[in-house]
Amino acid sequence: MGYVAIKGGGQAIEGTKEVCDFLRTKESETSQPLDSHIIENQLRLLHSRVLSEGGLYHPELASLAIKQAQGDTLEAAFALRAYRSTQPRLLETPVLDTKNMRVTRRISSAFKDIPGGQMLGATTDYQLRLMRMELLNESQERFREVTESLFENTNIDNIPDTFPKVLDSLRGEGLLPEIESTQQEQTPFDITREPLIFPVPRSAALATMARAEQGSLLAIAYSNMRGYGDIHPTVAELRVGYLPVLLPHPITGELTEVGEVEMTECEVVAMYEGNEGDEKSTFTLGYGACFGHNEVKAISMAILDRALQKGMKEGASNPSEDPEFVLLHVDGIDSMGFCTHYKMPHYVTFQSDMDRLRTTQKKQTRMETVS
Repeated sequence: MGYVAIKGGGQAIEGTKEVCDFLRTKESETSQPLDSHIIENQLRLLHSRVLSEGGLYHPELASLAIKQAQGDTLEAAFALRAYRSTQPRLLETPVLDTKNMRVTRRISSAFKDIPGGQMLGATTDYQLRLMRMELLNESQERFREVTESLFENTNIDNIPDTFPKVLDSLRGEGLLPEIESTQQEQTPFDITREPLIFPVPRSAALATMARAEQGSLLAIAYSNMRGYGDIHPTVAELRVGYLPVLLPHPITGELTEVGEVEMTECEVVAMYEGNEGDEKSTFTLGYGACFGHNEVKAISMAILDRALQKGMKEGASNPSEDPEFVLLHVDGIDSMGFCTHYKMPHYVTFQSDMDRLRTTQKKQTRMETVS
């Protein structure tokens, strides 16, 4: 079934681009165009969402996507992911150890004291949610003063770059199962090259959720928190920082650090379960990690990871434990695409619906007349 071409359609489409640019620049006499560095730093949490959902760690292009999409995170992530699909894949990193992360924030709700200590870092968790009216007319002098005064009385040389993992201490006490060598040697599932055919391995679920839309992950994880599930996790460790990226040297083949990516990692422990045979009972583990500073997303991902493990092992008793339900409904770009396709021409199918309805109404009228 085809659509009849609309006269002047191409010209109208070009006009929509002009209108979008007009709305973006209509106050050009009193404002300046957004610089990519301004977006990256002053809108850093928005920027992190687009990096994560776009599945490409390129801060400058993420800023461009946000500017181009006029702040629409789904459109920006769509543009970033579309760009990624045009680029060749030259090398692959080995599996990276997050113990080497240069930490900027690290907390645990499971313990008062953790090895290396808690580091609150940048967070609004302990602030009042009150409007800061002074930011409406923020002066450049005050803006610079904040940056210049932060480290005046702080000796940053005493702050370590890396910290031990909380889970290591739990494993040392035998409260978590040991990592099997076969698990470490498994090749992660590549969702960019292979389709999701259920049942899928855990690595496929984690990769899908790593670039999923934050709101979708939160909504399904929240259903589990409210009782449509029984995970009830505790955050063993939540950390934000910069992870070194290692690639093989083109001549020697030795792993060489080529840069670093900002990421958020969350590890939750849930109620222990009894193991079969003579194995000891241990806590169960959920894991979440994504690009940028995205704490809500990482926690939601960790909760769903644990829920999906339960569903894969025992069968899903709630939506949050069903891998097919979760993984096929958390991608924001897929969801947005299906939603916005309803704005495209559907007049041919709707005309058919109207014809069927008219025919049905006529039959009903005749039956009423006969009766």
